[in-house]
Amino acid sequence: MPDTIHIGLLVFPKLTQLDLTGPLQVFSRVPGAKVHLIWKRIEPVPSDAVLALLPTITYADCPQLDVICVPGGSGTDDMVNDAETLDFLRKQAAGARYVTSVCTGSLVLGAAGLLDGYRATTHWSAMQHLAAFGATPEKTRVCVDRNRFTGGGVTAGIDFALTLAAELAGQTTAEMIQLGLEYNPAPPFNAGSPDIAPPEVLARLEPLLAPSRERRRIAIETAAEHLRQAAS
Repeated sequence: MPDTIHIGLLVFPKLTQLDLTGPLQVFSRVPGAKVHLIWKRIEPVPSDAVLALLPTITYADCPQLDVICVPGGSGTDDMVNDAETLDFLRKQAAGARYVTSVCTGSLVLGAAGLLDGYRATTHWSAMQHLAAFGATPEKTRVCVDRNRFTGGGVTAGIDFALTLAAELAGQTTAEMIQLGLEYNPAPPFNAGSPDIAPPEVLARLEPLLAPSRERRRIAIETAAEHLRQAAS
């Protein structure tokens, strides 16, 4: 690896900030890492939960990255059909050592044609959409297939980042980062996955998710059609 490891995280409107800030906290502690927050313009970008994020560099000025990472959130419904963003990702992926995502950020990688033939994971509510982009869905916290590292929903971003930190700097360094962050999760409830959540909790959540899932379905169908047209 070069002396400086350039790690770039995409910033976009309505991203889930923990998808970005969890890995950011890990990556910022990797020896030699220079972390970039990337968007089209240098201006505050609203997340999906009050917090706004300020990019550090634009698409146009971004150097070749060793790691490109796309977080998730409701804003990915727009990003899967954002031609400028998809073009940026394709160009970066051509020279990057690792092409990565957290949560529904994997759908944006897929829309850019970067997961075709790869195993990948995403948020449990969006798992069925990966196949539209030629990816094989895998229900896991972190999925590694060659140089594609994808994390599951939101909190899995820390697991993903530690896994990648071990690749970049060795397991001992990754363990030191984990210890420094006191990442030792012990959730107060056993409800963090639809496979283990109480049925009544899942039943109450599903209708609340229905409108956003329908918007996502339409966005993914459009993005998949764009890919088909580009390939023909």
